[in-house]
Amino acid sequence: MKNILLCLDTDPQPSVFDGVVAIDTGVEHLFQHGGVTPDQVRDLVHGAMFTRGGNALKHTAVFIGGSDVQVGEQLLAAAQKAFFGPVRVSLMLDSNGSNTTAAAAVVTARRHVPFGPETIATILGGTGPVGQRVVRMLAQEGVEVRVASRRISRAEGVCHRVSQAVSGARVTPHSTESSDVASLVEGVQLVIAAGAAGIELLSAEARQNASSLQVAIDLNAVPPAGLGGIELHDKAAERDGQICYGALGVGGLKMKIHKAAIARLFQTNDVVLDADEIYVLGKEVASQQ
Repeated sequence: MKNILLCLDTDPQPSVFDGVVAIDTGVEHLFQHGGVTPDQVRDLVHGAMFTRGGNALKHTAVFIGGSDVQVGEQLLAAAQKAFFGPVRVSLMLDSNGSNTTAAAAVVTARRHVPFGPETIATILGGTGPVGQRVVRMLAQEGVEVRVASRRISRAEGVCHRVSQAVSGARVTPHSTESSDVASLVEGVQLVIAAGAAGIELLSAEARQNASSLQVAIDLNAVPPAGLGGIELHDKAAERDGQICYGALGVGGLKMKIHKAAIARLFQTNDVVLDADEIYVLGKEVASQQ
């Protein structure tokens, strides 16, 4: 029985990246659909799960991708509604690599910063696909999180959704247009830049002047760096008394988590991997290194 992965992408063109990772993880047949909407999910999932039965169902799984996390969540919910008791297949949501990248970043940070109520983190680009998931994972760890975005309404939306998902979450919205970005990293121990590619969100001078800052992680792989002065390949590099990571410095762990998650889908037919589950998996993967 061959492993089949059904990829449902919310963007017009299915992700090449997600397809390559799936093949490299051992998926034998890849069915990719682009521009998928929630109302189309049921029939696509039924086509995957009604063709096999019993123990053979674990050899089929569904991967949900695309650039829009919120629409991806709608597809995930629609897929779960399509199941009939034990007649189901495993599911994974990783819109724009948001869950696996966020898990890698947060797991990396916890190696150097003790998480808890005394820890404060600023997430620049906190309303993008990856930023939203970083905020959620840090909130789960009891960290106080400053969610920074150009538009305060978007930051408020992320804080609202995270507060609904995480009991006791301490998240506050901030606008980078109405506030000095340098002020948002004052008194924080951790800063993670998860903004759009090729945009500097914090200057090297502002980062260097943040006296409390212990760890700086930049997830932008396209020059210029999101955090000034951090190099793409930095991996626990000490710069200006801070422990720094560039996108490729975190990328190795991200790929291991991504591949481990795909492999987990084919162990049983009832796995659902979203932000919380992938974060737990990320900690497991990191502990084995």
